[in-house]
Amino acid sequence: MPDTLLRNTLQQVPVGVSVVEQAVDLSVIHLPDCAAAIWNKAPLPGCEAWLDALNPEQLPRARLILRPDAVARSIIHLFEGAEITPCPEQDLLTADIAELAEQFSQMMKVDYIRLRLDVVQTNACRKFHVDAVRARLVCTYRGTGTQLGMQDQNDEPQCLLTVPTGAPIVLRGTKWPEYPRSGLLHRSPPIEGTGETRLVVVIDPVIDPEMEI
Repeated sequence: MPDTLLRNTLQQVPVGVSVVEQAVDLSVIHLPDCAAAIWNKAPLPGCEAWLDALNPEQLPRARLILRPDAVARSIIHLFEGAEITPCPEQDLLTADIAELAEQFSQMMKVDYIRLRLDVVQTNACRKFHVDAVRARLVCTYRGTGTQLGMQDQNDEPQCLLTVPTGAPIVLRGTKWPEYPRSGLLHRSPPIEGTGETRLVVVIDPVIDPEMEI
């Protein structure tokens, strides 16, 4: 049986979260009562150490609307613009993000996606919430991953699971056409003051690029 990144935390996976072993299986998000799906994916060889060694000011930042087949080209341009020397780890990262964009666009049946590369050093989105989208793919390539919790009417939700670095998660948003919602919430881990820098890739579906700002 293959080793799994979540071997020691499977009992902590919140209700409504599926753990899958292949990118294509992230499509379980369409099944009833599946609020999120995590691809139990091994880290890219050498990429985490390579990214950790980069100056945070060098890390690429972007918000783009594009076709999935243009993602790899755009990532290459972003690294060139950041004056980061090409290397095998960069090639792996570029290919990985492009694969995620392709899989997500097919899953959501859209021709365009919104791609964000966020460099996070503060407590951005530190409160548990649901995104105002139909669905969203998030993958943290550097730093602590997305945290999951369950809605609580009385108290602030507690972190039930931190998604491993390099493992993509697909989350339903408020525009997902299923009610009642599961109560699953997520947040960016609070890291302000720790010196940590996160590199997070976010992919959203785009129905009509001309309507996007």
